[in-house]
Amino acid sequence: MKLSIVIVNYNVEHFLEQCLYSVRKAVKDIEAEIFVVDNNSVDGSLRMLREKFPEVVLIDNKENLGFSKANNQAIRRSEGEYVLLLNPDTVVEDDTFTKVISFMDSHPDAGGLGVKMVDGKGNFLPESKRGLPTPATAFYKIFGFASLFPRSKRFSKYHLGYLDKNQIHEVDVLAGAFMLMRKAVLDKTGLLDEAFFMYGEDIDLSYRITKAGYKNYYFPETRIIHYKGESTKKSSINYVFVFYNAMIIFARKHFSQKRASTFTFLINIAVYFRAAIAIMARFIKQAVLPGFDAILGFAGLFAIKQYWGEFTIYREGGDYPLVLVTVVLPAYLLIWLFSVFFSGGYDKPYQIPKALRGLGIGTLLILVLYALLPENLRFSRALILLGAVWLGAVFSLNRFVGYMLKADGYSFGGDIKKRFLVIGHAEEAIRVDSLLKSTAIKPEFIGLVETASEFPLPDEFIGHIHQVPEMIQIYRINEVIFCSKDIPHQLIIDKMVAWHAAGVDYKIAPEDSLSIIGSNSINTRGDLYTIGINAIDSRANRRSKRLFDVSAALISLLAWPVILWFVNAPFGFFVNALSVFSGRKSWVGYCGNFEEAGQRLPAIRSGVLCPGSAFKKSPENDEIIRRINLFYARDYKVWKDVALFFRSFRKLGD
Repeated sequence: MKLSIVIVNYNVEHFLEQCLYSVRKAVKDIEAEIFVVDNNSVDGSLRMLREKFPEVVLIDNKENLGFSKANNQAIRRSEGEYVLLLNPDTVVEDDTFTKVISFMDSHPDAGGLGVKMVDGKGNFLPESKRGLPTPATAFYKIFGFASLFPRSKRFSKYHLGYLDKNQIHEVDVLAGAFMLMRKAVLDKTGLLDEAFFMYGEDIDLSYRITKAGYKNYYFPETRIIHYKGESTKKSSINYVFVFYNAMIIFARKHFSQKRASTFTFLINIAVYFRAAIAIMARFIKQAVLPGFDAILGFAGLFAIKQYWGEFTIYREGGDYPLVLVTVVLPAYLLIWLFSVFFSGGYDKPYQIPKALRGLGIGTLLILVLYALLPENLRFSRALILLGAVWLGAVFSLNRFVGYMLKADGYSFGGDIKKRFLVIGHAEEAIRVDSLLKSTAIKPEFIGLVETASEFPLPDEFIGHIHQVPEMIQIYRINEVIFCSKDIPHQLIIDKMVAWHAAGVDYKIAPEDSLSIIGSNSINTRGDLYTIGINAIDSRANRRSKRLFDVSAALISLLAWPVILWFVNAPFGFFVNALSVFSGRKSWVGYCGNFEEAGQRLPAIRSGVLCPGSAFKKSPENDEIIRRINLFYARDYKVWKDVALFFRSFRKLGD
């Protein structure tokens, strides 16, 4: 056996699927075995593996054992001369394994090897080559000197920025996303240190390889895509503590006591420094727009109160009671802001229509509450109406300014219309075209591009792959999708790098898959197109669905003595309302057991009703049920739940 490939998976089904398709192509002429160690995923990964990749040796863990332990499980069972640790969020070129094995065969001094990595936009990832994190190197990295002087031999040792990224070099540390090692070297140095749950284990093993007298090489003559992006969530406080704790473990293990103490001191400073920055950055990012809305909104309400009082009620002197400023106006403002929040006005993209919709709902709610307030707290409806006009201007201005300043997440005039190019041979390109039209993104334009250069083109196609740069400009394309069934991964990466200046996003459609994957992040839903997952799975829709569930359940429980005369099973209705209120159920869920049917839909709570409850007779045909579930998930709006709730009211106790 020449090569053993080990992939550790945890809830990244679609990325793993794409990775394995690329691995299958790359091992075509190599005697190889593929291990996937699953750390108790719940996203359908195991079903996908068994259906599509029967050649894979699956190790199915019943708990998340961490990266090191999971890799070691497979390494101990491996029989290859070389062992490759590969991340599931990667795509390898078709000849990657042939090239790296050839290099290792011709360099007996090589204990380990890493390759050139690019992200989903074709950008070079600097962690492809790394130096040992000595105290000085860590200090320069932590406090920003490495970023200020990226090519300095003194300051850029962490990512070895002074070394040419296109030349082969000896390096200290291999990236954990792609670590190729001799099995004989692992037998000598030992496997991954299981004291590292996540992060740092690649540094530790790389260091032990060099201590054993072998060399680690950076090999840029082949490339992989690594969908790194936000996958490590480096802005999170948890990441800060886990990563830097791994550095402390490494220092205590390999440095002298004095150097380890110095390193630990620096790391502890870094932890609190980075944690403080992470907290501040997250707070500022999330609070800046609501903060401006609140400050400008209250200032305007206060000014309106002053002028309205002076020119109407209190022209002869006097002023509104203090309770108006300290209680009533702040309460109005909070209702408006919460209404905007629940209407999606603080979800990206920040848009004026969503904010104004929330403002309108909040205004109606305030007017209803106003009629219920005691006389001493009802000051003037004019203050509410004028305040709503002022807040409409504030919300619009703040979002327009954000858009003009090109701040992240601000949109003007609606969502950006998606315009795609799909590159592949006729049959596969047409399949992907159909898949795109089945998702919730509702493309404005899809152009099909043939990879071959023969003429004439099929009727549905607009050009050949060498014409793509011109097509991007002419058709105002913002995303390019490659059909990996037809296109070698080398060519995909070549084109991503060559067309980088066009500013488009790239995605890959694996063969025989219902997912289209890219382009920056493993955790960003917007970068993964799958049939039926985009609408109901959005944060705004999940929030709206839960808000309706809780509101309807609370009203139902309070009004149960009246409602019990109008439902089929009064006690069952009461129990269902309690279950919905507590979060165990939703008023509306999917029909049937969609998981057993192999249907891939986003997870939601089981429902008292299902979309099929609207029919007089519940559908029994599996295909009809599948389509009902698909349409419900793909085009979800909370008003569907509201309509179904009232239409099927008598069934709510069943």
